[in-house]
Amino acid sequence: MPIPLIPDITVFQRKLSGFPLETYQAGESVLIAGSTTGRLLILKAGAVEVVREGVQIAKVTEPGAVFGELSVLLGQPHSADLRALETSQFHVADAATLLRIDPIGLLYVATVLAQRLDSANQALLELKRQVQAGEPRGVIGKTAERMELLLDASGANLVRTGYPYDPVAPTHGSAKTP
Repeated sequence: MPIPLIPDITVFQRKLSGFPLETYQAGESVLIAGSTTGRLLILKAGAVEVVREGVQIAKVTEPGAVFGELSVLLGQPHSADLRALETSQFHVADAATLLRIDPIGLLYVATVLAQRLDSANQALLELKRQVQAGEPRGVIGKTAERMELLLDASGANLVRTGYPYDPVAPTHGSAKTP
C-alpha cells in the first residue's frame, strides 16, 4: 500500500481554520480575469461559478476547492472570473508564502492539480477512442466539454475525492471526524 504524501489531511484543515475568512454575497466577484492577487482561496462554504470569456465553465460547491493557484504558480494573471452564486466564504492565504513555507499546503495544491490533470488525461483518452470509433459529434462534444471543466475548473479537492481518505467516511467500523 503506498504511503500518502499528506498523511493526515486534517492537519491542513486545522491550519485553514487559522487563515482569515472572506465572505462574498451572490453576484459578487471573488477573482477577476486579468487581475493578479497573489492569494490562494479555499472554499469553506457556498457556491461559486468559474467564468471564462463570458462562459460559465464550472459551478463549484465543494468545501476545500482551491482557487488562484494557477495564477501564482505560473506567475500570470487570473485566467477566469470567479463569482459567488450565493453567500460564500473562503479561507484566504498569501499564496506565495503558504506554498513556500508549508509543505502540507503545497502538497494539497499539487495533489488537487495532479487529480485535475489525471482526470483530463482520462477524458482525452476517451475522446480519442470516440473519434476513432466514429462516435456522433454530440457525444464527442460532451466529452470535450467535460475536458474543459476538468482543465479549467478549480473544483477539485482532496477530501471529496478520498485522498488520502475521506475523513467523514466510515473506516474499520467507525466514522472519522474532520
